[in-house]
Amino acid sequence: MLKTYENKHFIWNQLCPKQAVPWILCMYLLQAVSVYGQVELPSFFADNMVLQQSDSVPIWGTDIPNTDIQITTNWDVNLFTKTDTEGNWKVKLNTPKASFETYQLQISGTTTVTLENILIGEVWFCSGQSNMEMPMKGLGKSPVNGSAEFIKDAENKFIRLFNTERAGSLNPEKNVVGSWKAADSTSVYNFSAIGYLFGKKLFNKLNVPIGIIESAWGGTRIEAWIPKDSLTAYGDVVISTNLAKDPNQRKKPTQIFNGMIHPFQDFTIKGFLWYQGETNRTNPEPYKSYLHTLVNTWRTQWSNTELPFYIVQIAPYAYEQYRKTPAINAALIREAQLQASFEIPNSGLVVTSDVGHCSDIHPPDKEPIAERLSFWALAKQYNYTDIVYSSPVLQEMEVEKNIATLSFGNKERNSMVPVSSFGEQLNGFTIAGKDRIFYPAVGKINENGTISVSNEKVAAPVSVRYGFEDCFEGILFNSAKLPVSPFRTDTW
Repeated sequence: MLKTYENKHFIWNQLCPKQAVPWILCMYLLQAVSVYGQVELPSFFADNMVLQQSDSVPIWGTDIPNTDIQITTNWDVNLFTKTDTEGNWKVKLNTPKASFETYQLQISGTTTVTLENILIGEVWFCSGQSNMEMPMKGLGKSPVNGSAEFIKDAENKFIRLFNTERAGSLNPEKNVVGSWKAADSTSVYNFSAIGYLFGKKLFNKLNVPIGIIESAWGGTRIEAWIPKDSLTAYGDVVISTNLAKDPNQRKKPTQIFNGMIHPFQDFTIKGFLWYQGETNRTNPEPYKSYLHTLVNTWRTQWSNTELPFYIVQIAPYAYEQYRKTPAINAALIREAQLQASFEIPNSGLVVTSDVGHCSDIHPPDKEPIAERLSFWALAKQYNYTDIVYSSPVLQEMEVEKNIATLSFGNKERNSMVPVSSFGEQLNGFTIAGKDRIFYPAVGKINENGTISVSNEKVAAPVSVRYGFEDCFEGILFNSAKLPVSPFRTDTW
């Protein structure tokens, strides 16, 4: 619980010296100060929070204008500042190296607030739509594989979870509804399965406290997560000036950024995890640009242009079979995500081609996704050089007679990456000539990891595609069994 101590004797002596004003007016003034004159903090600065280790961590709040503020901790921080004319204050705290020691932080102004049971460790921010929001208990009729075991073994006071309540707003907000909870069967049951499992895998490897902030909302388009000023460049985006009466309908452009991202301002984190894109499937063309904009604006808000941003590629799903709207190939969103991961510095892509479910847009295998996200983080942020973290990507296609040979590499390591189907039949390929008519292709994995593709009906191949459809089963992997992303060699 947040502990607040009001120095009413001080307030009384300052406002109501003996016989200076009528008693009834004194009581009114005292009540007003008790209500309006006190230290206020955003909800994520609270008991049980995790602060990023070995960093200069901003912390902020409000009090009466022009009030002296003192911030002290039991890790040897003692800072002084003053609220501005609007009552805002902000400081930066130097945090120690991570440990399993719990800490205390005290803020004294008009009142005193003491935050207890603080941990210093690693903090990650998870966002996106329903596949990121999907709790360990499952979502509707969609289960999470292994959830019973994960929930049973969830007890860990050194993993802390902050679940942000859904909120949309016309204007940038300063606070969110949410609280820090230690991992246990109750908190994990209702928390992002991917977020929690990612945190658990980091904890098991790093052996330091882990904080995971979830700020996700199912069924949302990427435009809802981008600030207004950054959306003006997109002429087809309509920014509403009205707020829907139903809070569940506040998914319009920029409104979720205002309500669920802006309040965190620059709360110090190690990086972002992003799983979104299904709702943008019907208009894939601008998605890559949107991703660039989102990443740039978020990094700017957090005052750190180097913050890692790890993207989960949308999983296979039979959109054309289960949607009444005209079918638009979902592979176009996957392609945009792949290309964005090449272009955005300090980003990476988790490929999900082997964990999709054609009859469920919420694939139940969340652990492999969390594990692959952890591979990126452990290799890039925590210097585990022995971890294979990036899927193979197509490098080039060479054509000789009627055979197209595909070479694969890795954007992180400039070397060949062996490709294997692990004994499965090599399917999922199509091939076309200059007439742009695609035929199913016969594939063969060569000893050097290249793949030869052909069809007797295509005498002179021009294009090869792999898994370039709504739903398919990925069968190509590297030696660490990280799947190859769907791809095409054309732009038709």
